[in-house]
Parts: sequence; structure tokens; C-alpha cells
Amino acid sequence: MLDQFSRTRLLLGQEGMEALQKKKVAIFGIGGVGGYVCEALVRSGIGAFDLVDDDKVCLTNLNRQIIATRKTVGKYKVDVMKERMLDINPKADIEVHKCFFLPANADEFPFDEYDYIVDAVDTVTAKLELILRAQAKNIPIISAMGAGNKLDAGRLKIADIYDTRICPLARVMRRELKKRDVKHLKVVYSDEPPVRPIEDMSISCRTNCICPPGTEHKCTERRDIPGSTAFVPAVAGLLIAGEIVKDLSIPRS
Repeated sequence: MLDQFSRTRLLLGQEGMEALQKKKVAIFGIGGVGGYVCEALVRSGIGAFDLVDDDKVCLTNLNRQIIATRKTVGKYKVDVMKERMLDINPKADIEVHKCFFLPANADEFPFDEYDYIVDAVDTVTAKLELILRAQAKNIPIISAMGAGNKLDAGRLKIADIYDTRICPLARVMRRELKKRDVKHLKVVYSDEPPVRPIEDMSISCRTNCICPPGTEHKCTERRDIPGSTAFVPAVAGLLIAGEIVKDLSIPRS
């Protein structure tokens, strides 16, 4: 019988689809990368999700984030993403956490329930804690390295963190993970040298907000704002989703 997953079932088989439906994936960071991970995974038939982010949609997100539209500016990203995902698959079980993942609140998350974790957060401190928690629980995890200041989506690839090169964030993560005796970590990264922004955009939305007057928002201070495009974060997110579907589905014999 035909259903919304019929075309995927032709490739993964009934066993593969049933396996995906039983899995719960936690996505930490629902931005340019994380949003496309959510989009692809719910369209692929993953059954349950935890969405973690404390940001609200900003006007500057419209150039790259799948949930960002004029109508969603000022709304929590996790709420917008959940509504969109349920429009795609009303049977999906989706929980939202309106907070940023930090070492201080790591105990509040139900890691024992997760079958896979997506690290799409911005800070090294949060990434390291998330990776260590995942590996302590033996939960598969994939981490997004830097997608900002990049123009060539064809340079994105899946690799072990210790096989990465050029990416500044990956270099920091290699050093810090080695200190913590982490032997392996699957990542998506780009070997494209970062493009230098044409203008100095080291501004804060808190003091230079461009959203319409009266917009409800929750801005955060940032020391640096990288350039971004519609396609590089999207491709990074889709590569991550592809790895998760491959890892969680049952290959046909």
C-alpha cells in the first residue's frame, strides 16, 4: 500500500523503514545545519526526536535556515521546527527543550533514550561535553564543524575528526578531544579555506537588531558573525542526515 514513505521503502526495504520508525534522534542546535537535519530525518521516517535550542528566529536567519520566514521571525526555533515536522509526519513523537546544552544542564537530558545524537551547536565547550556524554553512554554521535565563511558546498565531506584538515574549528576539536582521550568522532567538515568576510560584521543583535519593531526575540551576544549562504549549511545538514539513516536502517540482505 502506498504511503508517504513508499519511495524511501523502495531503497531501504520494509525492515529498514521499521527500524527508523523505532529510533529516537536528538538534535542539539536547530540552526542552518540542524534544521536541515530535522527536515531530512522526519521525511525519512525517523519516529521520535528531541529538539534542543534556545534561540528564536531572527531576520538574519532567512538567508539559510529552513524554518526562517517572515512569519516565523521572533518565534522559538524548536517550536517552529516541531510544527513543520508534524506537518510532514503527524505521527512523529517530538519533544522540545528551550535551552542551550551546557555542561551545567547536561544531566537534564535523557541520554538513555537516544539512538543517535546530532551535535550542531556552536561552542567548543558544549560540543566537548555532548561528545563525552554520548561516548560514555555508547550512543552514536555526529558533529558539525564550521560551515560559516564557506562558499563551496562540494568541499563538504564526512570523516573522522583526526582525518580533517584546514577547518579551524576541527583543528581546535582535534586538540581538545585528544586531551580527553577520545579516539574517534564522525564529523561533517569542509576542507575549503575560510573566506574572509568583505565587511566587519562583529556586531551584536542585542544593540543592532534589524527585526521589525515589536518582534519578540531572544538575542545573544556574539564576538564574531561569520558570513553564510543558503547552500553550505543545508548540504552539511543533509550529509549528516544521510549518515544517520544509513547507520540506523537495516541493510537489505
